[in-house]
Amino acid sequence: MNSENSTILRINGPVVFADRMGAAGLGEQVDVGTEKLTGEIIALDNDTATIQVYEDTTGLKPGEPVAARGAPLSAWLGPGILRSVYDGIQRPLDTLREFSGTFLARGLSTPGIDLERTWVFTPQMQAGDTIAPLSILGEVPETDLVAHRVLVPHGVAGTLTWVAEAGSYRVTDVIARVDAGDGERELTMLQRWPIRRPRPIGRRLPPRVPVITGQRVIDFLFPAARGGACAIPGGFGTGKTVTQHQLAKWSDVDVIVYIGCGERGNEMTQVLDEFPVLIDPRSGKPIMERTALIANTSNMPVTAREASIYTGITLAEYYRDMGYHVAVMADSTSRWAEALREISGRLEEMPAEEGYPAYLASRIGEVYERAGRAETAEADGTAREGSVTIIGAVSPPGGDFSEPVTTHTKRFVRTFWGLDRDLASARHFPSINWNTSYSEYDVSAWYAEHAALPWAALRERATALLQEDDRLQNIVKLIGPDALPDRQRIVLESARLVKEAFLQQGAFSETDSYCPVPKQLGMMDVILTFHERALKASAAGRPVHRILALPVVEAIHRMKETVPADDPGALDALKKQVEAAFEE
Repeated sequence: MNSENSTILRINGPVVFADRMGAAGLGEQVDVGTEKLTGEIIALDNDTATIQVYEDTTGLKPGEPVAARGAPLSAWLGPGILRSVYDGIQRPLDTLREFSGTFLARGLSTPGIDLERTWVFTPQMQAGDTIAPLSILGEVPETDLVAHRVLVPHGVAGTLTWVAEAGSYRVTDVIARVDAGDGERELTMLQRWPIRRPRPIGRRLPPRVPVITGQRVIDFLFPAARGGACAIPGGFGTGKTVTQHQLAKWSDVDVIVYIGCGERGNEMTQVLDEFPVLIDPRSGKPIMERTALIANTSNMPVTAREASIYTGITLAEYYRDMGYHVAVMADSTSRWAEALREISGRLEEMPAEEGYPAYLASRIGEVYERAGRAETAEADGTAREGSVTIIGAVSPPGGDFSEPVTTHTKRFVRTFWGLDRDLASARHFPSINWNTSYSEYDVSAWYAEHAALPWAALRERATALLQEDDRLQNIVKLIGPDALPDRQRIVLESARLVKEAFLQQGAFSETDSYCPVPKQLGMMDVILTFHERALKASAAGRPVHRILALPVVEAIHRMKETVPADDPGALDALKKQVEAAFEE
Protein backbone atom coordinates (compact mmCIF):
# COMPACT_ATOMS: atom_id res chain seq x y z
CA MET A 1 0.00 0.00 0.00
CA ASN A 2 1.55 3.27 -1.13
CA SER A 3 1.05 5.75 1.66
CA GLU A 4 4.67 6.81 2.12
CA ASN A 5 3.86 10.46 1.36
CA SER A 6 0.82 10.61 3.66
CA THR A 7 1.09 13.14 6.48
CA ILE A 8 -1.02 14.45 9.33
CA LEU A 9 -3.21 17.42 8.43
CA ARG A 10 -4.73 18.18 11.82
CA ILE A 11 -5.35 16.59 15.22
CA ASN A 12 -8.46 16.66 17.42
CA GLY A 13 -7.76 14.60 20.55
CA PRO A 14 -7.69 10.89 19.59
CA VAL A 15 -8.89 11.71 16.03
CA VAL A 16 -6.30 12.48 13.37
CA PHE A 17 -6.85 13.64 9.78
CA ALA A 18 -4.28 12.62 7.14
CA ASP A 19 -3.94 13.49 3.45
CA ARG A 20 -2.95 11.42 0.39
CA MET A 21 -4.59 8.27 1.81
CA GLY A 22 -6.72 7.47 -1.26
CA ALA A 23 -5.00 4.09 -1.77
CA ALA A 24 -5.91 2.92 1.77
CA GLY A 25 -9.15 1.19 2.69
CA LEU A 26 -11.87 1.87 5.24
CA GLY A 27 -11.10 0.08 8.50
CA GLU A 28 -7.41 -0.33 7.64
CA GLN A 29 -4.82 -0.22 10.42
CA VAL A 30 -2.24 2.57 10.19
CA ASP A 31 0.92 3.78 11.89
CA VAL A 32 0.58 7.41 12.94
CA GLY A 33 3.48 9.78 13.48
CA THR A 34 7.16 9.17 13.95
CA GLU A 35 6.41 7.01 17.02
CA LYS A 36 4.13 4.77 14.88
CA LEU A 37 1.08 5.00 17.09
CA THR A 38 -1.57 2.41 16.23
CA GLY A 39 -4.66 3.80 14.50
CA GLU A 40 -7.59 2.77 12.33
CA ILE A 41 -9.20 4.53 9.37
CA ILE A 42 -12.85 5.21 10.19
CA ALA A 43 -13.74 7.54 7.30
CA LEU A 44 -12.41 8.45 3.84
CA ASP A 45 -13.23 11.64 1.96
CA ASN A 46 -11.45 11.50 -1.41
CA ASP A 47 -7.83 11.08 -0.32
CA THR A 48 -8.29 12.49 3.20
CA ALA A 49 -8.58 9.84 5.92
CA THR A 50 -10.11 10.22 9.37
CA ILE A 51 -8.16 8.05 11.79
CA GLN A 52 -8.93 7.12 15.39
CA VAL A 53 -5.69 6.55 17.31
CA TYR A 54 -5.58 3.90 20.02
CA GLU A 55 -2.87 5.66 22.02
CA ASP A 56 -2.32 9.07 23.58
CA THR A 57 -1.82 11.66 20.84
CA THR A 58 -0.13 14.27 23.05
CA GLY A 59 2.86 15.70 21.17
CA LEU A 60 1.75 14.68 17.67
CA LYS A 61 2.26 17.44 15.08
CA PRO A 62 0.86 18.13 11.62
CA GLY A 63 3.27 17.00 8.94
CA GLU A 64 4.31 13.77 10.68
CA PRO A 65 4.07 10.65 8.48
CA VAL A 66 1.15 8.22 8.34
CA ALA A 67 1.62 4.70 6.90
CA ALA A 68 -1.09 2.15 6.10
CA ARG A 69 -0.44 -1.49 7.03
CA GLY A 70 -2.60 -3.03 4.33
CA ALA A 71 -4.92 -4.93 6.69
CA PRO A 72 -7.73 -4.10 9.14
CA LEU A 73 -7.27 -4.10 12.90
CA SER A 74 -7.20 -7.83 13.64
CA ALA A 75 -6.90 -10.17 16.61
CA TRP A 76 -4.06 -12.69 16.91
CA LEU A 77 -5.57 -16.16 17.22
CA GLY A 78 -3.63 -19.23 18.32
CA PRO A 79 -2.30 -21.00 21.43
CA GLY A 80 -1.34 -18.64 24.24
CA ILE A 81 -4.47 -16.49 24.54
CA LEU A 82 -5.61 -18.01 27.82
CA ARG A 83 -3.85 -16.83 31.00
CA SER A 84 -2.97 -13.60 29.17
CA VAL A 85 -3.77 -10.02 30.17
CA TYR A 86 -4.28 -7.69 27.20
CA ASP A 87 -5.08 -4.06 26.63
CA GLY A 88 -7.99 -3.02 24.40
CA ILE A 89 -6.25 -3.86 21.11
CA GLN A 90 -4.78 -7.19 22.31
CA ARG A 91 -1.31 -6.07 23.24
CA PRO A 92 -0.09 -8.31 26.09
CA LEU A 93 0.57 -6.05 29.08
CA ASP A 94 3.24 -8.32 30.56
CA THR A 95 5.25 -8.09 27.34
CA LEU A 96 4.79 -4.33 27.11
CA ARG A 97 6.04 -3.94 30.68
CA GLU A 98 9.27 -5.70 29.72
CA PHE A 99 9.89 -3.02 27.07
CA SER A 100 8.84 0.10 28.96
CA GLY A 101 8.60 -0.69 32.67
CA THR A 102 5.64 0.11 34.93
CA PHE A 103 4.41 3.05 32.82
CA LEU A 104 3.68 1.99 29.25
CA ALA A 105 5.40 3.97 26.54
CA ARG A 106 3.67 5.00 23.33
CA GLY A 107 4.23 3.35 19.98
CA LEU A 108 4.89 -0.13 21.32
CA SER A 109 3.63 -2.84 19.02
CA THR A 110 3.84 -6.53 19.87
CA PRO A 111 1.96 -9.63 18.69
CA GLY A 112 -1.00 -10.76 20.76
CA ILE A 113 0.60 -14.18 21.29
CA ASP A 114 4.22 -15.27 21.74
CA LEU A 115 5.63 -16.14 18.31
CA GLU A 116 8.76 -17.79 19.71
CA ARG A 117 7.20 -20.13 22.27
CA THR A 118 6.88 -23.77 21.21
CA TRP A 119 3.74 -25.87 21.69
CA VAL A 120 3.30 -29.64 21.61
CA PHE A 121 1.14 -30.32 18.56
CA THR A 122 -0.67 -33.65 18.14
CA PRO A 123 -2.22 -34.14 14.67
CA GLN A 124 -5.72 -35.55 14.31
CA MET A 125 -5.74 -35.71 10.51
CA GLN A 126 -3.39 -37.17 7.97
CA ALA A 127 -2.36 -36.70 4.35
CA GLY A 128 -5.18 -37.54 1.96
CA ASP A 129 -7.97 -36.39 4.31
CA THR A 130 -10.51 -33.91 3.00
CA ILE A 131 -10.77 -30.73 5.04
CA ALA A 132 -13.28 -27.91 5.26
CA PRO A 133 -13.20 -24.56 7.02
CA LEU A 134 -12.93 -25.06 10.80
CA SER A 135 -11.89 -28.72 10.53
CA ILE A 136 -9.67 -29.69 13.47
CA LEU A 137 -6.10 -30.39 12.31
CA GLY A 138 -4.85 -31.32 15.77
CA GLU A 139 -4.64 -30.28 19.41
CA VAL A 140 -2.26 -28.35 21.63
CA PRO A 141 -2.45 -28.49 25.47
CA GLU A 142 -2.80 -24.73 25.92
CA THR A 143 -3.53 -25.02 29.67
CA ASP A 144 -4.35 -27.80 32.09
CA LEU A 145 -8.07 -27.12 31.55
CA VAL A 146 -8.34 -26.28 27.84
CA ALA A 147 -7.00 -28.18 24.85
CA HIS A 148 -6.45 -25.75 22.00
CA ARG A 149 -7.95 -27.19 18.83
CA VAL A 150 -6.01 -26.04 15.78
CA LEU A 151 -8.60 -25.09 13.18
CA VAL A 152 -8.50 -24.83 9.40
CA PRO A 153 -8.99 -21.13 8.58
CA HIS A 154 -12.17 -19.83 7.00
CA GLY A 155 -12.02 -19.95 3.22
CA VAL A 156 -9.70 -22.97 3.08
CA ALA A 157 -10.93 -26.34 1.81
CA GLY A 158 -9.43 -29.22 -0.15
CA THR A 159 -7.24 -32.26 0.40
CA LEU A 160 -4.33 -32.46 2.82
CA THR A 161 -1.05 -33.27 1.10
CA TRP A 162 1.11 -33.22 4.24
CA VAL A 163 0.63 -33.00 8.01
CA ALA A 164 3.41 -32.47 10.53
CA GLU A 165 4.25 -35.25 12.94
CA ALA A 166 3.59 -34.90 16.65
CA GLY A 167 6.15 -32.60 18.20
CA SER A 168 6.96 -29.08 19.37
CA TYR A 169 6.31 -26.19 16.99
CA ARG A 170 6.02 -22.43 17.06
CA VAL A 171 2.73 -20.88 15.99
CA THR A 172 4.38 -19.62 12.78
CA ASP A 173 5.74 -23.05 11.77
CA VAL A 174 4.00 -24.86 8.93
CA ILE A 175 2.05 -27.84 10.30
CA ALA A 176 0.06 -28.85 7.19
CA ARG A 177 -0.22 -28.30 3.45
CA VAL A 178 -3.49 -28.47 1.55
CA ASP A 179 -4.32 -28.75 -2.14
CA ALA A 180 -7.08 -26.12 -2.41
CA GLY A 181 -7.63 -26.59 -6.15
CA ASP A 182 -5.87 -23.36 -7.11
CA GLY A 183 -2.50 -24.41 -5.73
CA GLU A 184 -1.00 -25.65 -2.50
CA ARG A 185 -1.44 -23.64 0.68
CA GLU A 186 0.53 -23.87 3.92
CA LEU A 187 -1.24 -23.83 7.26
CA THR A 188 0.14 -22.73 10.64
CA MET A 189 -1.31 -22.52 14.14
CA LEU A 190 -1.50 -18.71 13.83
CA GLN A 191 -4.53 -16.92 12.39
CA ARG A 192 -5.62 -13.28 12.15
CA TRP A 193 -9.22 -12.11 12.16
CA PRO A 194 -10.64 -8.54 11.86
CA ILE A 195 -12.19 -7.71 15.22
CA ARG A 196 -15.18 -5.84 13.77
CA ARG A 197 -16.24 -8.71 11.49
CA PRO A 198 -18.27 -11.52 13.15
CA ARG A 199 -16.88 -15.00 12.54
CA PRO A 200 -19.40 -17.00 10.47
CA ILE A 201 -21.67 -19.52 12.20
CA GLY A 202 -22.33 -22.84 10.46
CA ARG A 203 -25.73 -23.56 12.01
CA ARG A 204 -27.33 -21.49 14.74
CA LEU A 205 -29.01 -23.45 17.55
CA PRO A 206 -31.81 -22.16 19.79
CA PRO A 207 -30.66 -20.94 23.24
CA ARG A 208 -32.42 -23.53 25.39
CA VAL A 209 -29.60 -24.78 27.64
CA PRO A 210 -29.06 -22.69 30.80
CA VAL A 211 -25.74 -21.31 31.96
CA ILE A 212 -25.56 -22.55 35.56
CA THR A 213 -24.04 -19.76 37.60
CA GLY A 214 -24.60 -20.99 41.15
CA GLN A 215 -26.44 -17.73 41.94
CA ARG A 216 -29.98 -18.61 43.05
CA VAL A 217 -31.75 -15.45 41.93
CA ILE A 218 -30.31 -15.97 38.44
CA ASP A 219 -30.51 -19.73 37.94
CA PHE A 220 -33.93 -20.12 39.54
CA LEU A 221 -35.82 -16.95 38.62
CA PHE A 222 -34.05 -15.34 35.64
CA PRO A 223 -31.84 -17.93 33.92
CA ALA A 224 -29.30 -17.10 31.24
CA ALA A 225 -29.00 -19.44 28.27
CA ARG A 226 -25.89 -20.59 26.43
CA GLY A 227 -25.55 -18.31 23.46
CA GLY A 228 -27.74 -15.70 25.09
CA ALA A 229 -27.40 -11.95 25.60
CA CYS A 230 -27.77 -10.62 29.15
CA ALA A 231 -27.55 -7.20 30.78
CA ILE A 232 -26.82 -6.16 34.38
CA PRO A 233 -27.86 -2.50 34.78
CA GLY A 234 -27.47 -0.70 38.07
CA GLY A 235 -26.34 2.53 39.64
CA PHE A 236 -23.10 3.09 41.51
CA GLY A 237 -22.69 0.77 44.50
CA THR A 238 -25.39 -1.72 43.54
CA GLY A 239 -22.95 -4.56 42.96
CA LYS A 240 -22.51 -4.86 39.17
CA THR A 241 -18.82 -5.69 39.31
CA VAL A 242 -19.12 -8.20 42.17
CA THR A 243 -22.03 -9.89 40.38
CA GLN A 244 -19.95 -10.20 37.22
CA HIS A 245 -17.03 -11.53 39.25
CA GLN A 246 -19.36 -14.19 40.68
CA LEU A 247 -20.56 -15.13 37.21
CA ALA A 248 -17.00 -15.34 35.93
CA LYS A 249 -15.95 -17.51 38.88
CA TRP A 250 -18.80 -20.00 38.95
CA SER A 251 -20.49 -20.21 35.52
CA ASP A 252 -20.34 -23.68 33.98
CA VAL A 253 -18.65 -22.52 30.78
CA ASP A 254 -15.34 -23.70 29.36
CA VAL A 255 -13.70 -20.32 28.73
CA ILE A 256 -14.10 -16.86 30.28
CA VAL A 257 -13.23 -13.61 28.48
CA TYR A 258 -13.37 -10.76 31.00
CA ILE A 259 -13.34 -7.25 29.52
CA GLY A 260 -12.67 -4.41 31.93
CA CYS A 261 -13.93 -1.68 29.62
CA GLY A 262 -13.27 1.70 31.19
CA GLU A 263 -13.19 0.23 34.70
CA ARG A 264 -11.45 1.96 37.58
CA GLY A 265 -7.92 0.76 38.12
CA ASN A 266 -8.58 -0.61 41.62
CA GLU A 267 -11.39 -2.85 40.32
CA MET A 268 -9.17 -4.31 37.59
CA THR A 269 -6.43 -4.75 40.19
CA GLN A 270 -8.86 -6.83 42.25
CA VAL A 271 -9.54 -9.05 39.24
CA LEU A 272 -5.84 -9.43 38.44
CA ASP A 273 -5.03 -10.29 42.05
CA GLU A 274 -7.96 -12.63 42.62
CA PHE A 275 -8.27 -14.69 39.45
CA PRO A 276 -4.75 -16.25 39.49
CA VAL A 277 -5.32 -17.66 42.99
CA LEU A 278 -9.02 -18.49 42.65
CA ILE A 279 -9.61 -22.24 42.30
CA ASP A 280 -12.05 -23.58 39.73
CA PRO A 281 -14.54 -25.70 41.75
CA ARG A 282 -14.94 -28.26 38.98
CA SER A 283 -11.27 -28.97 38.32
CA GLY A 284 -9.33 -27.76 41.36
CA LYS A 285 -7.07 -25.70 39.04
CA PRO A 286 -6.67 -21.89 39.03
CA ILE A 287 -9.50 -20.24 37.12
CA MET A 288 -6.95 -18.29 35.02
CA GLU A 289 -6.28 -21.60 33.24
CA ARG A 290 -9.48 -20.92 31.26
CA THR A 291 -9.59 -17.12 31.35
CA ALA A 292 -8.37 -14.28 29.15
CA LEU A 293 -8.45 -10.77 30.61
CA ILE A 294 -8.70 -7.50 28.71
CA ALA A 295 -7.77 -4.64 31.03
CA ASN A 296 -8.70 -1.27 29.58
CA THR A 297 -8.99 1.05 32.53
CA SER A 298 -10.63 4.47 32.60
CA ASN A 299 -7.32 6.32 32.25
CA MET A 300 -6.41 4.53 29.00
CA PRO A 301 -7.25 6.09 25.61
CA VAL A 302 -10.99 6.10 24.84
CA THR A 303 -10.49 4.70 21.34
CA ALA A 304 -8.87 1.54 22.73
CA ARG A 305 -11.84 1.27 25.10
CA GLU A 306 -14.17 1.32 22.08
CA ALA A 307 -12.19 -1.49 20.40
CA SER A 308 -11.85 -3.65 23.53
CA ILE A 309 -15.39 -5.07 23.29
CA TYR A 310 -14.81 -6.23 19.72
CA THR A 311 -11.42 -7.70 20.60
CA GLY A 312 -12.87 -9.75 23.45
CA ILE A 313 -15.81 -11.06 21.41
CA THR A 314 -13.48 -12.08 18.56
CA LEU A 315 -11.41 -14.17 21.00
CA ALA A 316 -14.62 -15.71 22.33
CA GLU A 317 -15.86 -16.60 18.82
CA TYR A 318 -12.54 -18.31 18.10
CA TYR A 319 -12.96 -20.66 21.07
CA ARG A 320 -16.63 -21.14 20.20
CA ASP A 321 -15.55 -22.45 16.79
CA MET A 322 -13.38 -25.02 18.59
CA GLY A 323 -16.51 -26.37 20.29
CA TYR A 324 -16.22 -24.59 23.63
CA HIS A 325 -18.84 -22.68 25.58
CA VAL A 326 -17.56 -19.16 26.25
CA ALA A 327 -18.86 -16.37 28.49
CA VAL A 328 -17.92 -12.76 27.73
CA MET A 329 -18.10 -10.43 30.74
CA ALA A 330 -18.17 -6.80 29.55
CA ASP A 331 -17.85 -4.32 32.41
CA SER A 332 -19.16 -1.86 31.48
CA THR A 333 -20.91 -1.15 28.20
CA SER A 334 -21.91 2.31 29.46
CA ARG A 335 -18.28 3.41 29.52
CA TRP A 336 -17.86 1.86 26.08
CA ALA A 337 -20.82 3.96 24.90
CA GLU A 338 -19.24 7.03 26.50
CA ALA A 339 -16.15 6.38 24.38
CA LEU A 340 -18.40 6.33 21.30
CA ARG A 341 -19.86 9.66 22.41
CA GLU A 342 -16.46 11.26 22.87
CA ILE A 343 -15.17 10.03 19.51
CA SER A 344 -18.38 11.19 17.83
CA GLY A 345 -17.90 14.63 19.34
CA ARG A 346 -14.33 14.79 18.05
CA LEU A 347 -15.66 13.90 14.59
CA GLU A 348 -18.11 16.82 14.88
CA GLU A 349 -21.09 14.53 14.21
CA MET A 350 -24.63 15.62 14.98
CA PRO A 351 -25.41 14.41 18.53
CA ALA A 352 -28.58 12.52 19.36
CA GLU A 353 -30.18 11.83 22.76
CA GLU A 354 -27.98 12.95 25.70
CA GLY A 355 -25.11 13.62 23.30
CA TYR A 356 -24.71 10.00 22.18
CA PRO A 357 -24.25 9.43 18.44
CA ALA A 358 -27.32 8.59 16.36
CA TYR A 359 -25.87 5.15 15.61
CA LEU A 360 -25.65 4.14 19.30
CA ALA A 361 -28.47 1.59 19.02
CA SER A 362 -26.97 -0.10 15.96
CA ARG A 363 -23.55 -0.37 17.64
CA ILE A 364 -25.08 -1.93 20.76
CA GLY A 365 -26.98 -4.32 18.51
CA GLU A 366 -23.77 -5.25 16.68
CA VAL A 367 -22.22 -6.30 19.97
CA TYR A 368 -25.04 -8.37 21.45
CA GLU A 369 -25.97 -10.01 18.15
CA ARG A 370 -22.56 -11.70 18.08
CA ALA A 371 -23.76 -13.92 20.91
CA GLY A 372 -25.08 -17.31 19.84
CA ARG A 373 -25.08 -21.07 20.19
CA ALA A 374 -23.56 -22.67 17.11
CA GLU A 375 -23.03 -26.09 15.59
CA THR A 376 -20.01 -26.71 13.37
CA ALA A 377 -19.93 -29.71 11.02
CA GLU A 378 -16.92 -32.03 11.20
CA ALA A 379 -15.38 -33.61 8.11
CA ASP A 380 -16.73 -37.05 9.14
CA GLY A 381 -20.31 -35.80 9.27
CA THR A 382 -20.53 -35.30 13.04
CA ALA A 383 -20.92 -31.89 14.63
CA ARG A 384 -19.49 -30.02 17.60
CA GLU A 385 -21.34 -27.40 19.57
CA GLY A 386 -20.05 -24.13 20.97
CA SER A 387 -21.53 -20.90 22.23
CA VAL A 388 -20.76 -17.29 23.09
CA THR A 389 -22.81 -15.84 25.95
CA ILE A 390 -22.46 -12.07 26.37
CA ILE A 391 -23.13 -10.54 29.79
CA GLY A 392 -22.83 -6.78 29.74
CA ALA A 393 -22.93 -4.48 32.75
CA VAL A 394 -24.65 -1.12 32.27
CA SER A 395 -23.95 1.89 34.52
CA PRO A 396 -26.83 4.35 34.05
CA PRO A 397 -26.11 7.73 35.66
CA GLY A 398 -28.08 8.00 38.89
CA GLY A 399 -29.54 4.53 38.36
CA ASP A 400 -31.93 5.90 35.71
CA PHE A 401 -32.97 2.95 33.55
CA SER A 402 -34.65 5.28 31.05
CA GLU A 403 -31.34 6.70 29.80
CA PRO A 404 -30.32 5.78 26.21
CA VAL A 405 -27.74 3.02 26.81
CA THR A 406 -30.03 1.01 29.11
CA THR A 407 -33.06 1.61 26.89
CA HIS A 408 -31.31 0.46 23.72
CA THR A 409 -29.67 -2.47 25.50
CA LYS A 410 -33.10 -3.82 26.51
CA ARG A 411 -33.98 -4.05 22.81
CA PHE A 412 -31.21 -6.56 22.14
CA VAL A 413 -30.97 -8.68 25.30
CA ARG A 414 -33.42 -11.32 26.47
CA THR A 415 -32.23 -11.54 30.07
CA PHE A 416 -32.36 -8.40 32.20
CA TRP A 417 -30.99 -8.44 35.75
CA GLY A 418 -31.97 -5.00 37.09
CA LEU A 419 -30.00 -4.04 40.21
CA ASP A 420 -31.88 -2.07 42.85
CA ARG A 421 -30.32 0.69 44.95
CA ASP A 422 -32.78 0.14 47.83
CA LEU A 423 -31.86 -3.55 48.03
CA ALA A 424 -28.17 -2.68 47.98
CA SER A 425 -28.70 -0.11 50.75
CA ALA A 426 -30.44 -2.82 52.80
CA ARG A 427 -27.36 -5.07 52.26
CA HIS A 428 -29.41 -7.50 50.16
CA PHE A 429 -27.01 -8.94 47.60
CA PRO A 430 -27.20 -9.81 44.77
CA SER A 431 -29.42 -6.74 44.59
CA ILE A 432 -31.34 -8.03 41.55
CA ASN A 433 -34.88 -6.70 41.75
CA TRP A 434 -37.30 -9.60 41.21
CA ASN A 435 -40.07 -7.22 40.11
CA THR A 436 -38.19 -5.44 37.29
CA SER A 437 -35.93 -8.27 36.07
CA TYR A 438 -36.92 -10.88 33.51
CA SER A 439 -35.65 -13.73 31.36
CA GLU A 440 -37.23 -14.68 28.04
CA TYR A 441 -35.20 -17.88 27.58
CA ASP A 442 -37.16 -21.13 27.78
CA VAL A 443 -34.90 -23.64 29.54
CA SER A 444 -37.69 -25.71 31.12
CA ALA A 445 -36.95 -28.77 28.93
CA TRP A 446 -33.36 -28.90 30.25
CA TYR A 447 -34.50 -28.67 33.87
CA ALA A 448 -37.15 -31.34 33.30
CA GLU A 449 -34.44 -33.68 32.04
CA HIS A 450 -31.66 -32.90 34.52
CA ALA A 451 -33.40 -31.89 37.78
CA ALA A 452 -35.18 -34.20 40.21
CA LEU A 453 -37.63 -31.51 41.36
CA PRO A 454 -40.01 -29.63 39.01
CA TRP A 455 -38.17 -26.35 38.39
CA ALA A 456 -40.93 -24.78 36.26
CA ALA A 457 -43.67 -25.46 38.82
CA LEU A 458 -41.56 -24.26 41.76
CA ARG A 459 -40.56 -21.11 39.88
CA GLU A 460 -44.16 -20.31 39.00
CA ARG A 461 -45.31 -20.70 42.61
CA ALA A 462 -42.40 -18.64 43.97
CA THR A 463 -43.02 -15.87 41.42
CA ALA A 464 -46.73 -15.75 42.32
CA LEU A 465 -45.83 -15.51 46.02
CA LEU A 466 -43.43 -12.60 45.39
CA GLN A 467 -46.00 -10.79 43.25
CA GLU A 468 -48.66 -11.12 45.97
CA ASP A 469 -46.15 -9.88 48.53
CA ASP A 470 -45.41 -6.84 46.35
CA ARG A 471 -49.12 -5.94 46.29
CA LEU A 472 -49.42 -6.34 50.06
CA GLN A 473 -46.39 -4.16 50.80
CA ASN A 474 -48.33 -1.05 49.79
CA ILE A 475 -51.04 -1.92 52.33
CA VAL A 476 -48.47 -2.68 55.03
CA LYS A 477 -47.00 0.80 54.62
CA LEU A 478 -50.42 2.28 55.45
CA ILE A 479 -51.81 0.10 58.24
CA GLY A 480 -48.93 -2.16 59.34
CA PRO A 481 -48.68 -5.96 59.10
CA ASP A 482 -50.57 -6.71 62.35
CA ALA A 483 -53.82 -5.40 60.90
CA LEU A 484 -53.77 -7.84 58.01
CA PRO A 485 -55.76 -11.11 57.95
CA ASP A 486 -53.86 -14.23 59.03
CA ARG A 487 -53.52 -15.56 55.49
CA GLN A 488 -51.88 -12.37 54.26
CA ARG A 489 -49.50 -12.31 57.24
CA ILE A 490 -48.41 -15.83 56.30
CA VAL A 491 -47.85 -14.66 52.71
CA LEU A 492 -45.63 -11.84 53.98
CA GLU A 493 -43.60 -14.23 56.16
CA SER A 494 -43.23 -16.82 53.39
CA ALA A 495 -42.15 -14.12 50.92
CA ARG A 496 -39.64 -12.88 53.50
CA LEU A 497 -38.20 -16.39 53.64
CA VAL A 498 -37.93 -16.44 49.85
CA LYS A 499 -36.16 -13.07 49.80
CA GLU A 500 -33.84 -13.50 52.80
CA ALA A 501 -33.26 -17.25 52.95
CA PHE A 502 -33.16 -17.89 49.21
CA LEU A 503 -32.59 -14.84 47.00
CA GLN A 504 -30.04 -13.23 49.31
CA GLN A 505 -26.64 -14.87 48.81
CA GLY A 506 -23.20 -14.12 50.21
CA ALA A 507 -20.46 -13.71 47.61
CA PHE A 508 -17.77 -14.05 50.28
CA SER A 509 -19.28 -17.03 52.11
CA GLU A 510 -17.38 -20.30 51.66
CA THR A 511 -20.63 -22.28 51.90
CA ASP A 512 -23.07 -19.99 50.12
CA SER A 513 -20.99 -18.32 47.38
CA TYR A 514 -21.93 -21.12 44.98
CA CYS A 515 -25.24 -23.01 45.16
CA PRO A 516 -25.75 -25.99 42.81
CA VAL A 517 -29.10 -26.61 41.14
CA PRO A 518 -30.19 -29.55 43.39
CA LYS A 519 -29.66 -27.40 46.50
CA GLN A 520 -31.47 -24.45 44.91
CA LEU A 521 -34.56 -26.49 44.09
CA GLY A 522 -34.46 -28.25 47.46
CA MET A 523 -34.31 -24.94 49.33
CA MET A 524 -37.28 -23.54 47.44
CA ASP A 525 -39.21 -26.79 47.97
CA VAL A 526 -38.68 -26.44 51.74
CA ILE A 527 -39.89 -22.80 51.75
CA LEU A 528 -42.99 -23.55 49.67
CA THR A 529 -43.76 -26.60 51.83
CA PHE A 530 -43.69 -24.34 54.89
CA HIS A 531 -45.97 -21.87 53.09
CA GLU A 532 -48.55 -24.50 52.18
CA ARG A 533 -48.57 -26.10 55.62
CA ALA A 534 -48.81 -22.70 57.30
CA LEU A 535 -51.85 -21.76 55.22
CA LYS A 536 -53.53 -25.07 56.06
CA ALA A 537 -52.77 -24.68 59.75
CA SER A 538 -54.16 -21.14 59.74
CA ALA A 539 -57.31 -22.27 57.95
CA ALA A 540 -57.75 -24.97 60.63
CA GLY A 541 -57.77 -22.29 63.34
CA ARG A 542 -54.16 -22.30 64.54
CA PRO A 543 -52.99 -18.83 65.75
CA VAL A 544 -50.72 -17.17 63.22
CA HIS A 545 -48.28 -15.95 65.90
CA ARG A 546 -47.63 -19.55 66.95
CA ILE A 547 -47.09 -20.60 63.34
CA LEU A 548 -44.54 -17.84 62.74
CA ALA A 549 -42.79 -18.62 66.05
CA LEU A 550 -42.06 -22.26 65.16
CA PRO A 551 -38.36 -23.12 65.64
CA VAL A 552 -38.27 -24.52 62.10
CA VAL A 553 -38.57 -20.98 60.72
CA GLU A 554 -35.11 -20.17 62.06
CA ALA A 555 -33.79 -23.43 60.58
CA ILE A 556 -35.13 -22.38 57.16
CA HIS A 557 -33.42 -18.99 57.50
CA ARG A 558 -30.08 -20.66 58.20
CA MET A 559 -30.28 -23.53 55.68
CA LYS A 560 -28.17 -21.78 53.03
CA GLU A 561 -25.22 -21.83 55.46
CA THR A 562 -25.97 -25.02 57.40
CA VAL A 563 -26.73 -27.34 54.45
CA PRO A 564 -23.60 -28.30 52.47
CA ALA A 565 -23.76 -27.92 48.69
CA ASP A 566 -22.92 -31.59 48.18
CA ASP A 567 -25.53 -32.94 50.65
CA PRO A 568 -29.04 -32.53 49.17
CA GLY A 569 -30.28 -35.20 51.59
CA ALA A 570 -30.02 -32.63 54.38
CA LEU A 571 -32.75 -30.59 52.69
CA ASP A 572 -34.99 -33.66 52.54
CA ALA A 573 -34.49 -34.02 56.28
CA LEU A 574 -35.33 -30.32 56.80
CA LYS A 575 -38.50 -30.70 54.74
CA LYS A 576 -39.56 -33.61 56.95
CA GLN A 577 -38.76 -31.46 59.97
CA VAL A 578 -41.12 -28.77 58.63
CA GLU A 579 -43.90 -31.29 58.10
CA ALA A 580 -43.35 -32.80 61.55
CA ALA A 581 -43.53 -29.35 63.17
CA PHE A 582 -47.01 -28.80 61.76
CA GLU A 583 -48.11 -32.34 62.61
CA GLU A 584 -47.29 -31.61 66.23
